[in-house]
Amino acid sequence: MRKILLVLFALINGFTSHGQVVNWRGENRDGHFNEENLLKVWPEEGPELILTVEGIGKGWSSAIVANNTIFITGKKDSMDYLSAIATNGDIKWQTPYGLSWDKSYPQTRGSATVDGNRVYVISGRGVLTCLNVDSGREQWSIDVDGEFEARLSPFGTSETPLIVDDKVICTPSGEKASVVAFDKMNGQLIWQSESVEGGKVFSSPVIYSYKNFRYILAATTSHLIALVPETGEIAWSYRHYQPGRDRGQPGDGTCLVNNPIFKDDEIYISKGYNYPSMMIKMDSTGRSVSEKWINQTLDNDHGGVVRIDDHIYGANYNKPQMGKWVCLEWNSGEVTYLQERFNKGSIISADGMLYIYEERKGNIALVKPDPEKFDLISSFKIKKGAGPHWAHLSIFRGIMYVRRGDVLMCYLIRESD
Repeated sequence: MRKILLVLFALINGFTSHGQVVNWRGENRDGHFNEENLLKVWPEEGPELILTVEGIGKGWSSAIVANNTIFITGKKDSMDYLSAIATNGDIKWQTPYGLSWDKSYPQTRGSATVDGNRVYVISGRGVLTCLNVDSGREQWSIDVDGEFEARLSPFGTSETPLIVDDKVICTPSGEKASVVAFDKMNGQLIWQSESVEGGKVFSSPVIYSYKNFRYILAATTSHLIALVPETGEIAWSYRHYQPGRDRGQPGDGTCLVNNPIFKDDEIYISKGYNYPSMMIKMDSTGRSVSEKWINQTLDNDHGGVVRIDDHIYGANYNKPQMGKWVCLEWNSGEVTYLQERFNKGSIISADGMLYIYEERKGNIALVKPDPEKFDLISSFKIKKGAGPHWAHLSIFRGIMYVRRGDVLMCYLIRESD
């Protein structure tokens, strides 16, 4: 055990975030983790489990690793807590940062965002808090949903804050503003956008860059919005919800559950729940977009999608807790494969491979990206923890972090030196 902990200590200590923002779903929030020398085949029983941590609180958020520390959110009693975990598995501190959502599926959803010596979180009731990474002491806190009269989701606030330059961004989708920006150091309001139609969604804002254009992409239940980071001006908006497009219950087209992904002037949106996914294209002025294609197959509900070259990979939604794995061609939206394997789930990518986490039974698979077939390489099953396997995987410095309920598991997936 001492040897294992020393390995974990060395790996995590090689990764810090000084001057670097560490995000949910990778550097660009698109499911890609910049990793090298990862195993291309796993042992039959799965990669080596080098650390298990219990007592993090219930939730479906992901682990974020920075400043030689693992940060993860979780619900304890009625509060959302952020835990900071040392490299030996000891919990350094746990700080409450707001009331949890207590209605439909009452567990913590939003992950932490780390920027230098500060970590930012949003509670299930929409309170944005900045904490010191070393002590867990609160630096400042704002009731964003209350102040901007959020149009609440049935599932509360499911958002991870975005750091852009000197600002922290979140989306109350409220009567007073759809998107707001605060000074990341002191929490002072810098700007608030116009209020666009629609309420809160499950996706988190991302930064979109193409040529000379740089926008924040954020969403409401009806619109995708592109905002100028410096001012909050809305450059364009796209109505992703159009009645009559869904294929039947329960999809009504208002849930936008995944971060948009993009390539050049094109942006892909997958909404889930029997509602089609869509590709939109920005014009040369950066002030409007138009639909390029609609796809009825890849309606990913909350597991994310990833783009590798000219193809999109993810899982679709057939009915609750059922779905298949799908590959789409980026330019046309054509389905290149539709594969059944256990069930739908979440997906990320690292070092040229796909990592999928099936949500019902907890099967994790290593898949080689191939547009023509679902090329399964290795798999194993998660047995610890309780509840659905809804937390997205994360990978930092050769360690794969798997969260299920109140338990965090750390697997060594890096090639031996």
